[in-house]
Amino acid sequence: MSGTDVTWPDLGGRGDGSGAPGAAPDAGGRRATRRHQAGRQPSRGGGVVLGAVGVLGELLITAGVLLLAFLAWQLWWTDVEANREQAALVQEQGWDRPLEALQASDGPAIVTPRYDEPPVMDEPEYLTTFASMRIPRWDGEPTRTITQGTDRPNVLNPLGVGHYEGTAMPGGVGNFSLAAHRTTYGKPFNRIAELQEGDPVVVWTEDTWYVYRVTSSQIVMPDDVQVIAPVPDQPGVEPTERMITLTTCHPMFSARERYIVHGVLDYWAPVSEGVPAELAEVP
Repeated sequence: MSGTDVTWPDLGGRGDGSGAPGAAPDAGGRRATRRHQAGRQPSRGGGVVLGAVGVLGELLITAGVLLLAFLAWQLWWTDVEANREQAALVQEQGWDRPLEALQASDGPAIVTPRYDEPPVMDEPEYLTTFASMRIPRWDGEPTRTITQGTDRPNVLNPLGVGHYEGTAMPGGVGNFSLAAHRTTYGKPFNRIAELQEGDPVVVWTEDTWYVYRVTSSQIVMPDDVQVIAPVPDQPGVEPTERMITLTTCHPMFSARERYIVHGVLDYWAPVSEGVPAELAEVP
């Protein structure tokens, strides 16, 4: 009910309420008070907007927490899991056994480099771990196993370094081509950009050491598969050298391009004779 609908009682005035003492001022005061109170009450539409903003804020906070959790899993926990699995594989299959000579108190036995034709194993079946590798330039990095295949779910994510099927085997004429992650899942090739011309890349199978030397590096697009041709970047050309190629993503945290390192075989030696000098020189 509004102030204009109120009928004030006759309190001794003219009887019509219009001139009753105090009647007009009292009615006006009530009207002002009611208008003031009405102005202080929020509209129903404003409440809906405020509620929607609150819900949106909670959703954004939840999304932020989930994003941080995903980043922690992707950038940290995948490294933990992959390194653990790869270390277990190295231990179970004894891939670090040839390096035991490095712990000898009288110094390790150093192999005599051989430059004749090296032994070359046949290409193994998919998912076979057939070799290991270390790069002295990457001081502090663990031994990385090499497994047949380059798919992510079964090879690169859990096992580290993968061998491109159909490319040369260690020590073979052609292009022994490898792939690995640069970030996440143990990031075996994380430090690939540190490699310099002449740096050794040491690969070993159960019986043989193969010591390669870095010759060049390049950055290419993902579809430039010619880098793993028998003669890199020269498809169809018959190979005469024994080469190695390392491939990984570029730039860091992106798959926009590929970082490529090429090398050639320097020498080989039997594992039974000791360790390469290049490994013995690592602090």
